[in-house]
Amino acid sequence: MKIPKRLQPLVDDGLIEAVESQLMSGKEAQVYVVRSHGERRCAKVFKEAKQRSFKQAVQYQEGRRERNSRRSRAMAKKTRYGQKEQEQAWLNAEVDALYRLAAAEVRVPKPYGFIDGVLLMEMISDAEGLTAPRLDDVTLSAEQAREHYAKIISDVVKMLYAGLIHGDLSEFNVLLAADGPVIIDLPQAVDAAGNNSAEWMFERDVDNMRRYFGRFAPELLATDYGKEIWALYEAGELHPESQLTGCFVHDTAPVDVDELMTVIDDVRDEEAYRQAARHRGDEPGVEEAAEEWRESHGERKTYS
Repeated sequence: MKIPKRLQPLVDDGLIEAVESQLMSGKEAQVYVVRSHGERRCAKVFKEAKQRSFKQAVQYQEGRRERNSRRSRAMAKKTRYGQKEQEQAWLNAEVDALYRLAAAEVRVPKPYGFIDGVLLMEMISDAEGLTAPRLDDVTLSAEQAREHYAKIISDVVKMLYAGLIHGDLSEFNVLLAADGPVIIDLPQAVDAAGNNSAEWMFERDVDNMRRYFGRFAPELLATDYGKEIWALYEAGELHPESQLTGCFVHDTAPVDVDELMTVIDDVRDEEAYRQAARHRGDEPGVEEAAEEWRESHGERKTYS
């Protein structure tokens, strides 16, 4: 096929030897089957921000850390430079997540490099060597559903142990390869420790998988791995080899409303100190201001 403009520099540099076909076109990117280093691989070409339909929701980006303070301030103020850096950070998120999860032995496409907005990665194939289908396009036996569900649960445990949550996991973001399910599409990967919506997103991911596999093995609909896994994570007891039951006993104890309101008031007051520091333009002093407030109130806990 004709070489797409965005892939031409990689062809010129010898990173891609040939472009065989377009695999898919989605809300975030276009994916091509290419020949690279003598084997079939995928080239994911990310669309420019103005062309994408998926919005870079603050809900997903919360908790992502930017070490460069200048870039961080520019991104917060949404300057032209900051918007450019925000865009680059969003694109890098999937690449970083793939390397991080591959190292944690989560079954994701193996990344080979990220050049000029193009991600080169493993081509996922089925047992016949053809392009692996999405889960949404296959029909499973009850036994297959139980087997694949167990593998997905194992992988989301490894992901959470590595500090990441997919954030948009469903049957549309999992391929069925010859060796089982492969999790894909991670630009919105969520920082588990730094995102206030992390628990909700994690449980949504697991529930999406429970409902999908439950179509073929109805007994899976009675499982509650999401809450069980998250409880172990919060307690610091989650490990890749954690023995799970699929059951969770919900806490039915009454809520101490007075204590809850005290916590809410403390968070509100602490945030007021943070905002005051920001308005003074003293960005490096924001955390110091919050720490000063906590010390003056005899409270060392950081609320996020």
